[in-house]
Amino acid sequence: MTDSVRGKYLIAGHHLKDPNFFRTVVLMVEDNDGGSMGLVVNRPTEVEVRQAIAEHFDLPELDEPVYYGGPVEPEALFVLHNSVENSGGELPILPGLFVGNSAEAFEQIVKSVAANGDEMRYRVFAGCAGWSPGQLDGEIRRGDWHLVEGETDLLFSADPYDAWDRMIRHAGDPHPFFPDQKGNPEWN
Repeated sequence: MTDSVRGKYLIAGHHLKDPNFFRTVVLMVEDNDGGSMGLVVNRPTEVEVRQAIAEHFDLPELDEPVYYGGPVEPEALFVLHNSVENSGGELPILPGLFVGNSAEAFEQIVKSVAANGDEMRYRVFAGCAGWSPGQLDGEIRRGDWHLVEGETDLLFSADPYDAWDRMIRHAGDPHPFFPDQKGNPEWN
């Protein structure tokens, strides 16, 4: 694959049974010669953001969940946010969507969200998904993943538990037992 997948969603195919990626939607945040990295966006955990980072900051009472970002570096935290002011000069992943993983970024984002209400949006992820150079290309060719153009609205406004069902249909991969198309009656 010659085109970058940065800013696109990977939708797990029906046959992908790896428990780390079963029915997942992964936002690709990096794709270069060194490999690819993404964040699973549809697996909220039981841990709340304030619990995950309370020992580092005095934060407002926010009950947002930490999301499972993937099996790589499970102790590392990443924040996806829509704050240009707090982007640290990073290029957006999608229009108006940035990623940060520094302590300063977390503190700035969470405090900005508390102060600005609905204008600021964020999600915190523990861990990430990673692929070595060429690995993801092979998995896409094999049909493990479907690529869908990225959109920020999916990340912040969608029900995470429903994201895979919606996106797999959008990717054109109906469930093999319940196809969207009618079969040819002459095949009976």
